[in-house]
Amino acid sequence: MNQPATIVKTLPDAQTVTSVQHWTDRLFSFRVTRPQSLRFRSGEFVMIGLQDERGKPLLRAYSIASPNWDEELEFYSIKVPDGPLTSRLQHIQPGDQIILRPKPVGTLVLDALLPGKRLWFLATGTGLAPFASLMRDPETYERYDQVIMMHTCRETAELEYGRQLVEGLQNDPLIGEMVEGKLFYYPTTTREPSDRMGRITDNLTSGKVFADLGIPPMNTAEDRAMVCGSLQFNVDVKAVLEGFGLREGANSEPLEYVVEKAFVGDGI
Repeated sequence: MNQPATIVKTLPDAQTVTSVQHWTDRLFSFRVTRPQSLRFRSGEFVMIGLQDERGKPLLRAYSIASPNWDEELEFYSIKVPDGPLTSRLQHIQPGDQIILRPKPVGTLVLDALLPGKRLWFLATGTGLAPFASLMRDPETYERYDQVIMMHTCRETAELEYGRQLVEGLQNDPLIGEMVEGKLFYYPTTTREPSDRMGRITDNLTSGKVFADLGIPPMNTAEDRAMVCGSLQFNVDVKAVLEGFGLREGANSEPLEYVVEKAFVGDGI
């Protein structure tokens, strides 16, 4: 049975929910107030959560889906009926409060990559969240000539959050002109029939995505990539990227691709 959200009223790390949108019976996004002291790089994550039945903080890592210039913070989450956190979090309403620990970290940041021509965002499910931040950051388009957002879900409805975000960027007053001609969106489904289907790994190894977008195959001189999804997805994509010659980097050693290891999975 789903459990109602636990409201946090007095903790110093509490932030107020400003809006909630349910995309499917498994996916929702929400926005909260931003602490005045919080500074983060687009693509990073923070710990957020609620109190459990004993009044103890129940926290999980969530990528910030909003860009670093936004006055609020946005998050994109899966719903797990029996998940310790999301069974409660999915019931939050505007005016409720959540716990937010304002110490952002993460590997999906522009500084963790060497300079290049093309930047690939590779995500499944709610792994789109850090790229929702980076796609709205002007610095992304200042550093790269082309940005490719590959997002794969089981069903078309699960792509809607990303689709609306990408379409809205064209009319964004801040970066609309920067995005034009640079951002390529490549959504696919794996279960429900759609215009484009197949796993990200298959579309890369077969060369289909390169042919569809008119982009040359990946090479170490021009291509950089960021990966965010399930553990198995990360493992599979790393093998594909390394097959193209790309090497895994980090904040301390920028190279050709990076992987987010703190992704929020199905057990939350």
